[in-house]
Amino acid sequence: MKRLDIMTNNLANANTVGYKKEGTTSRAFAEEYAIRIRDTSTNGVPRRLGEVALGTHLGQVYTDYAQGNFRVTDISSDLALDGNGFFAVSFTDKQGNTSVKYTRDGSFTVNTDGYLVTKDGDYVLNATGALNGDPDPANYIRIDPLQDFAVNELGFIIQNNQIVGTVGIADIDNYDYIEKYGENLYNFLDGANVIASDASIRQGVLETSNVNVINEMVTMIAIQRAYDAGQKVITSIDGDLDIAANQLGKL
Repeated sequence: MKRLDIMTNNLANANTVGYKKEGTTSRAFAEEYAIRIRDTSTNGVPRRLGEVALGTHLGQVYTDYAQGNFRVTDISSDLALDGNGFFAVSFTDKQGNTSVKYTRDGSFTVNTDGYLVTKDGDYVLNATGALNGDPDPANYIRIDPLQDFAVNELGFIIQNNQIVGTVGIADIDNYDYIEKYGENLYNFLDGANVIASDASIRQGVLETSNVNVINEMVTMIAIQRAYDAGQKVITSIDGDLDIAANQLGKL
């Protein structure tokens, strides 16, 4: 059921910009009834009391951070990362708490005040804010909203042949320290080592989801068949137990 939920969520986000699909792993239960308590007969290692195969169970849910394809939009405020790394934004939750979140979704806009913001209105941070995890307004990116602008591969924003800002990109050396926050955003967990990203920025382009719809559909069908087979086994065993308890038990 968990695997089916994850596959369904992947399919639902197949068209979400910058979405990274999830997957699951499986592992076997320990094949044992029990072990002897305080058993010192085998070099201090407790011996098993019989063995039985209990099947498999869910190991872990992981995120596949492989890069998605690029879709050209020719919109100046649309940005995509070619390589590892994340855009940093100043995010304010419903309780009014402000913190730094990270995203691969570069569908930004320039508001009337000239700030570069996400589609939800969160402020995109410059290089200082991204690397230091500082959501202070001093690290917001502000340009002239009435002038055209260009963003080069290094993230420098150019207007009237002058550099007026830098789009911040951050990365970490161990992706085990990333968790999904929701709303296509990520958190860097405590202990994460934030490093400069080597990704290049492409303007007028968006990174699409890395979900392959055909593969996900095939996997979902296989999961559904396995689920149905498991249900039939349980129903069959339940019927046998019913006979054993209510019919043979009367003899």
